[in-house]
Amino acid sequence: MEILGIDVGASGMKGAIVDIEKGILLTERFRIETPRPATPDAMGAVIKEIVDHFKWDGPVGCGFPTSIKNGVCLTESNLHKKWVGVNAEDFFEKQTGLPFTVVNDADAAGISEMVFGAGKGKEGFVLIITVGTGLGCGAFYDGKLIPNFELGQMYYKKYKNIEKYAANSVRKNKDMSFKKWGKRFKKFLKYVDLILSPDLFIIGGGGSKHMDEYEKYLKVKVPVIQAESLNEAGIIGAAYAAKELVVVK
Repeated sequence: MEILGIDVGASGMKGAIVDIEKGILLTERFRIETPRPATPDAMGAVIKEIVDHFKWDGPVGCGFPTSIKNGVCLTESNLHKKWVGVNAEDFFEKQTGLPFTVVNDADAAGISEMVFGAGKGKEGFVLIITVGTGLGCGAFYDGKLIPNFELGQMYYKKYKNIEKYAANSVRKNKDMSFKKWGKRFKKFLKYVDLILSPDLFIIGGGGSKHMDEYEKYLKVKVPVIQAESLNEAGIIGAAYAAKELVVVK
């Protein structure tokens, strides 16, 4: 079963056709820079460009970097305030003429890891942390998604949102060593552990590619492992989330 998956990030919007039974990409990823300002109209045009690139005529799954409830954006996150209150599923369907399922981007990455990757078969309370422009989180209990765990938005000192202190973008922008940044990321994990007491952390997103550089600085009580699908997880999970849209003929 094939579905087009799209992973929308603060810096780039990526798509690929996915085999949702095997959890693999069937095409090369097609990426376009996220427009600035990241308004609904501007991003809708990019979504249509991705759909047209693949000549796709079927259901689409989309991971989106805001809190999502029943397709509606609850927050602006790193996008534009005009997204708040917009039903992204309806909006993208009008742009493309195709049925859409839209979920939080970190939830999409988490779905991929729990179904096909490092979280497969893992029970208890599992948190998939996506390390990128921000700090996303996919939360699962005994394999079932608990949506919209925006742990990167937790208050932390003068930074207000802790992702402004410990996201991978902060490391890049401040040209930090992995040691210095790793200690910051450890504080985030310890903060989460204090509040939620998870059974397992799975680290994904773009920042997980370099986990061997900072893993030794993540001294926390909870086991910490690397995601398996890395940058492909958002696309795969978004496509899998849209499987209910497939009409079996």
